[in-house]
Amino acid sequence: MKAIVMNQYGGPDVLKLATDAPEPKVGPDFVLVRVKAAGVNPVDWKIREGRLDGLFQTDFPVVPGWDLAGVVERAGPAVSEFSPGDEVIGYVREDHVGRGTYAELVAAPVRTLGRKPARLSWAEAGGLPLAGLTAYQALVKALGVNEDDTVLIHAASGGVGSFAVQIALARGARVIGTAGPRNHDHLRSLGAEPVAYGPGLADEVRRLAPGGVSAALDLVGGEALDVTPDLLTGKGRWASIVDPSVTERGGRYVFVRPDPTDLAALAQLVDDGRLTVPVAKTFPLSEAAEAQRLSEEGHTRGKIVLTVD
Repeated sequence: MKAIVMNQYGGPDVLKLATDAPEPKVGPDFVLVRVKAAGVNPVDWKIREGRLDGLFQTDFPVVPGWDLAGVVERAGPAVSEFSPGDEVIGYVREDHVGRGTYAELVAAPVRTLGRKPARLSWAEAGGLPLAGLTAYQALVKALGVNEDDTVLIHAASGGVGSFAVQIALARGARVIGTAGPRNHDHLRSLGAEPVAYGPGLADEVRRLAPGGVSAALDLVGGEALDVTPDLLTGKGRWASIVDPSVTERGGRYVFVRPDPTDLAALAQLVDDGRLTVPVAKTFPLSEAAEAQRLSEEGHTRGKIVLTVD
């Protein structure tokens, strides 16, 4: 099968297209998926550079990628949830790095999969799982956001941020989102109140929410960690997906995990028309290196997705 492989850590050039990669074996609790699209996430290039080597066992050659959307070809003997022909999405993270989703075929643990929302194209579906789950688990499970909240979301126009805005609004919250000025119209179109990065950010948030925000989600780190505690109400809570040191400042650190129930909740929001997947750009599988270069720049609005023919 075709797959993107890397045999060592390094820059984008270590990503090579293999046309004769071995097809994955399908264990009892696994599903073989023919991939239609694979989302590209910042964690992909961080793994490529070796930044997560202390966290995950890495088995070279590595096929990168944790996101997929595709069609079930075969289910393992212990799997009753899916059958051949089912359209699925998945955040296919295992406890080691080796067999990822930048490939024509992926053997995915059934615990990492959910059903594809009918309203989404393949590219949109491929961009949903990791970023969507990150936003959902941070807002719903870590922060318990509801209709009584005013939520501050840092980096609200990015891949995770765009989902976080929509999920918070779907739960009835008011949303203030930080972003560069060129993305303010985009945030308004989603239903958020935009605030510009840089000097004056804290003052502008206080102007919009004089009593403070009741919940905050940091998606960027740095200055956001410094200013957020002073913008919270007395019982305000906050979380970061970027910097574990948030726990030393009274917040929660969120590392997304596969969860089929949460995938189903995201799919329901999509099919109810309350969640869309903005796709910044698609690349063919063979251009995975270029897709990761664009991801590293960190300026895209929405998701970067590889399409697999």
